[in-house]
Amino acid sequence: MTLLNIILMVFWGLLLLCVVVVIHEGGHFLAARAQGIRVTEFFLGLPCRWRISRTSKRYGTRYGVTALLFGGYNQICGLAGEAPKDTKPVLMALMARGRATPEELSQDVGCTPDEAMNALITLTDWASVEPFYDPEKGEKPSQKTYPESFQTVERDANLYTRFDRASDFSLPGATEAGAARPVEDGDAFYEREKKATYLGDGLVGRLVMLLAGVTVNIVFGILIVTLALMIQGIAVTRDVSVVGEVEQGSLAAAAGLEPGDEVTEVAGVPVATWTELHDALHDALATGADFEIAFTRDGAQERAIVPAEGTGAATLGISASTEQVRLGFVDALAYTFTYLGMVAQMILRLFSPAHVAEVVQSSTSVVGITVMAGQAAAQGFVPYALIAASVSISLGFVNLLPIPPLDGGKVLVEIIQAIIRRPLPEKALLAFNYVGIGLFMLLFIVLLQQDIFRYVLGG
Repeated sequence: MTLLNIILMVFWGLLLLCVVVVIHEGGHFLAARAQGIRVTEFFLGLPCRWRISRTSKRYGTRYGVTALLFGGYNQICGLAGEAPKDTKPVLMALMARGRATPEELSQDVGCTPDEAMNALITLTDWASVEPFYDPEKGEKPSQKTYPESFQTVERDANLYTRFDRASDFSLPGATEAGAARPVEDGDAFYEREKKATYLGDGLVGRLVMLLAGVTVNIVFGILIVTLALMIQGIAVTRDVSVVGEVEQGSLAAAAGLEPGDEVTEVAGVPVATWTELHDALHDALATGADFEIAFTRDGAQERAIVPAEGTGAATLGISASTEQVRLGFVDALAYTFTYLGMVAQMILRLFSPAHVAEVVQSSTSVVGITVMAGQAAAQGFVPYALIAASVSISLGFVNLLPIPPLDGGKVLVEIIQAIIRRPLPEKALLAFNYVGIGLFMLLFIVLLQQDIFRYVLGG
C-alpha cells in the first residue's frame, strides 16, 4: 500500500467519523436549543487547547474544531450536577458588584471562600457568570486554573444573556461583561437562570436532550440506506443457470468455466434454472466421479470435463449471477428496518455471556472504520454513504447501552433519580462512571488490538 493510499484512507475515515459525530452532537445541540437551554460550545473533536473557533454574535455559542478530531462535544449548561447551597446568594452578590473575588463574595454572603468558589464554578457552568482573566496579573484563558476574579456576563435590558433565545441586545439598557446589575427579585431571577440549564429542566426535557443524538444518528442511517436502495438497488440472485463468479482453485476453474457461461447440462441432466443447476451438481458431485457439463459461451456450445474423482469436493466453486433491482420507497424502508433490527439484535447480544466474544470479534474500532471507509470511497459515493449510514446506526444503538459515558448510562441515572426522587450520592455516581469508563476503555483497547492484527499486521 502506497503512502498516498494510506493518506486517502485516513482522510475518508476521518471525514466519515466527523460527519457521524457532528450529526450526533447536532442532535443534542438542537434539542437543547429548542427547549431554551444554553449551549456555550459546539466543537468537532475532543476537548483540546489547540483549536480554531468562532463565536456566534446572535447566540453566543462558540463553534469550532480541535486538533483531536476523533470525537466531538457540546457544552450544554447545567450538566455538572446539583448546585451548591450558596449558589443563589453568590450570584446576587456578584450581580451587585459586577466583578469580585471568591473571598470578597464570601464576606458578602457569609460563607467560606471555598464555598463561594464552588458556587462560582457552578454559575460559570450555567453561563450566568464568567472568569475574569486579568492581563495585568498575567492571567489568560488558556491557563489550567481559574483566575483570581469572576464577573457578570453581557446581558440585555431584560437580564438575558447572549445564550438565551429571548435576548435582544438592540434595546437600550444592555450592559457589558463586568458591569454591576443589581437584581430586585433575586428568587425569580435565580430560577430563570437555573431554568436555562440542563439541571433546571424536567425529566422529559432531559431525556429528550440525551436521546436526541441517538435519534438523529439512526434517522440519518435510515434515510441514507433507504435512498441507496431506491437509487442503486440491491443485488438479487437470478434464477437462471448462468455462472456469476468462479472461485480460484475450484473444480469449476479446473474445468475452464468462466463468469457469464450459461450451463445447459450437467452429467447428462438438462438444466435451465439455478435451482436445477444446484440439484444436478449436487447429484453429480456425490458420485465422486468425473462428469461432463455443457454450457454456452458467446453463443457457442461447449463442453468440459469436471475432474471430481478423488477430490472429495462438495461444491463446484461457482456462484449465481445477480442483477441490481431498485426498490420502491415502501420496500426500501421495510428492508432498512429489517437491517435496523439485525443491528439492534447484535448489540443486545453484548448482554449474553454466550455471545459476547462473537459480537466483539465481528465489531471494529476506528482503525477498521477507516479501512472500510477508504475501500468504500474507492468504489464510489453510494458505497461510501452506506458505510457512513452503517456507522451512524451502530453508533446510535451503542450509545443506548446503559454504560457511562454513553447516553444510555446518563438516561439510566436520570430514571433512577426520578424513581427515588432525589439525586444519587456523588460517590455512587463516581463509582458508576469509573466502572463504565473502565469497561468502555477495555472494549476500545480490545477492538483496537483486534483491528491492528486484522488490517495492519494481516493476522
